[in-house]
Amino acid sequence: MSQDVVLDDATKKLVEENCRLVKFAEGKRLLEAGNVCQYIYFIIEGECISYFIDFKGKTITWFFHFNSPASTTKNIFAVDYRSFLSRQPATLTIDTLLPVTAIRFSADELKKLVGESPAVERWLRLLTEKAFIQVYDRINTLLTLPAPDRYKRFLEEEPYLLNMFSNYLIATYLNVTPQSLSRIRKQLKHD
Repeated sequence: MSQDVVLDDATKKLVEENCRLVKFAEGKRLLEAGNVCQYIYFIIEGECISYFIDFKGKTITWFFHFNSPASTTKNIFAVDYRSFLSRQPATLTIDTLLPVTAIRFSADELKKLVGESPAVERWLRLLTEKAFIQVYDRINTLLTLPAPDRYKRFLEEEPYLLNMFSNYLIATYLNVTPQSLSRIRKQLKHD
C-alpha cells in the first residue's frame, strides 16, 4: 500500500483497526463459487489459486496469489472482485496451495476506511485501476491468442511462475491441456 500512497500514522492506525490477520492451512477453501465473496485477502505469505470450472467441468486457473518481489496486484490480492462489489454469487473458487497468512478486509471495513480516509480511497482507486488493466490483458490474451502465443507471452511476462507452480496449473492458467503444453514446449525448443 505504501508504494502507491503515503499514509500518516493516524491512517495507518485506522487501517490496522479495520482489518484482520488470518492464517489458513494448505488446502483450505477461502471462497466457493456460488457463495458471495465476503473478503479481500492481501497475501503476506503462502500461495493461493483462483479458478473457474467451465461448462465442461474443466478447471481454468484465473490467477495465482502470492507475495514476493515478482508479485503484481493480481498476485497479492485474492478476491472475486465482481462478487465482492456486487454482492452477487462468486464465479471463482479460491483455494490455498500452501499455508497462507493474509490480511483480510470485509466490505464494511473497506467502506469505513474509504469514508474516513482520502488516502485509502486513493489507494483503492489506484489498485482497482491496476487490477482492471491486468484483468483486461488476461481476457484479451485468452480470447485473441492461439495457445503457442499465449505460452510465449507467459514466458515474457511471468516466467517466475514456472518455478512456483506445477505444469498442470500452468496449463490450466493458459487454458490448455497438460499434453498440449508439453507439445508447445517441445515445438518452441525446435524452433
